[in-house]
Amino acid sequence: MADLVQEFNDYRQKMNDKLLADNNKIIKRIFNLDTNAYMEGALDVKTKELLGLVASAVLRCDDCIKYHLETCYKEGLSKEQVMEALGIATLVGGTIVIPHLRRAYEFWEALENNAGTTSV
Repeated sequence: MADLVQEFNDYRQKMNDKLLADNNKIIKRIFNLDTNAYMEGALDVKTKELLGLVASAVLRCDDCIKYHLETCYKEGLSKEQVMEALGIATLVGGTIVIPHLRRAYEFWEALENNAGTTSV
């Protein structure tokens, strides 16, 4: 299961590098806006990441869910906090979110399993 996290991160990095290498001003600005939106502000980073996670689940974007799960994990959020937020996402998004909830749970387990083997 540890490979799940590494595969996701490797692919994401490879494709982000390709996208940004094209030197498309709009894409670069969107990436920059995304990065800056999740920085500390009136809301702390943990809260913003939970908001991003909930929105990603409701919108059913598995890549976004994985990204926010990993950042939540790095920020020190507990499994209970993350699962409570995903519960809200499932409530708001409805039963169509359940398959994404399953994959999110699997990815969180992979993050926990990686903790002893690599730096996440």
